[in-house]
Amino acid sequence: MRRLWTPRWLALHAVALVLVVAFLGLGWWQVTRAAGGNAISWGYALEWPVFAGFVIYMWIREMRAELGSGGAGAASPSEAEAAAGATASSESALSPEEAPAPVRIRRPVRVTRDASAADSDGGDPELAAYNRYLSWLNANPGARPGDYPG
Repeated sequence: MRRLWTPRWLALHAVALVLVVAFLGLGWWQVTRAAGGNAISWGYALEWPVFAGFVIYMWIREMRAELGSGGAGAASPSEAEAAAGATASSESALSPEEAPAPVRIRRPVRVTRDASAADSDGGDPELAAYNRYLSWLNANPGARPGDYPG
C-alpha cells in the first residue's frame, strides 16, 4: 500500500478526485437546467455521471495494476539488486513444483497462403495482374510499391 502514497500517486489521487467531483457537479448543473425546461440537458445529466464512473473505474484499475505489478518501477536500484539476489538464492532452494513459471513471450505468426487460391481470377486479366502485384509485395516485405518491376 505504500506504493500508492508516492508523490506521483498523490497527484493521480488528486486528479481523480477533482475529475469525479467536477463531473458530478456538471451532472447536477445539467439536472437543474433540465428541470428549468431545457430538454436536451436530460441527456447530459445522464452523461456526466457516466464520465465520473469511468474515472473511478480507471483509477481503481490503475491502483490494482500497481499493487499487482509488485512495484518494480517504484523500487530503488539497490532494492532491485537486493531482491534479485534474494530471488536467485531462493529459486535454487525451491523444488521444481514451487519454482516460478517462465515468462512466455507471444510473437506474431506469419501464415502462408495457397497461391492457387489467389490465382483463381475467373479469366480477368486485370485481376490476375493485381494478384501478381500483391504476391510480389508479399514476397518482398521491405519493398515500396514503386519498386514493382511489372
